Amino acid sequence: MKRLIHGLAVLAVMPVASSASAQAVSAQTAANAPAQPYLTVAQLRAKYGDPAGKIATIKGVEIYYKDEGKGPVLLMVHGSASSLRTWDVIAARLKSRYRIIRFDVAAMGLSGSISDEAAATVTPVDIATGLMDKLGVKKLTYVGVSSGGTLGLYLAAARPDMVQRLILANTPADPVKYGHMVQPDSFLKAQEEAKKAGGFQSQTFWNEYLTYFAGDPARISAKKRAEYYDFNRRTPEKHPIALVAQIKDGIAANQAMAQVTAPTLLIWGGKDPLLTHAAMKSLEAHLPKAQVSEVILPDVGHYPPLEAPERVAQLISAYVEAAVPD
Repeated sequence: MKRLIHGLAVLAVMPVASSASAQAVSAQTAANAPAQPYLTVAQLRAKYGDPAGKIATIKGVEIYYKDEGKGPVLLMVHGSASSLRTWDVIAARLKSRYRIIRFDVAAMGLSGSISDEAAATVTPVDIATGLMDKLGVKKLTYVGVSSGGTLGLYLAAARPDMVQRLILANTPADPVKYGHMVQPDSFLKAQEEAKKAGGFQSQTFWNEYLTYFAGDPARISAKKRAEYYDFNRRTPEKHPIALVAQIKDGIAANQAMAQVTAPTLLIWGGKDPLLTHAAMKSLEAHLPKAQVSEVILPDVGHYPPLEAPERVAQLISAYVEAAVPD
């Protein structure tokens, strides 16, 4: 997996590159910008914004979010290089019974860029708590996938008064290793082509990526593949992962996990080529104070909410309403 360029490594769970190296790749990409079909944030908002979307400024950062439905609050956070659209199907299924809040992580989707000051002083937890304060939310069930799940762990450790439950899908607990991954030649070729293009990831790249990380590639529609391409050809950011919740060397992350007391449901794609069953068991072991339940979807890959949203919606409601009710 070491051949993966930075953008892919971040999406696949983040800790392989430092913020400094991310900025270096972003700078290299920016140097090639005139030759590539990048989209500005304004262009992306014009194409993908809708009346349900709003923008809140949290700690000087523009955060694009949606707040839909009524009832107990579900806060849903996507993984790296994704967007709140990860939850579209699930939100549509559950918003008749829940108040569903989701947001684009800063510098991704339709959220704004990250200034030097924000990169140096703001944390991912600051963004989540700031948005909840703005929306008057005191209690919530946190639902996250991949690095979005990592944010949930930090938030639950910092705000046990707020996080009633955690529902995490394919979330890392340790610095991620890639040596066990076997990638097809077509994917390796797409990565090499992106590298030659200064890091620009083509539609072919994202088709290969989503195919590789899916249990059944046919479940990822052409529309969803086009969205991933568009959001990841956003004009290069100076601080692309500064407000992504990261495992890094694992020390601070594991200290936070050890403090989590919220009941936790792990929904795991059993065909994830990166975070295998062993990664799920490691996450459970890092949560000694939490009551942990597990559900493995054996035919699903790294993104259960994207690939199997109907099943994930059923599991969320069952856990909230039956397994760990108020």
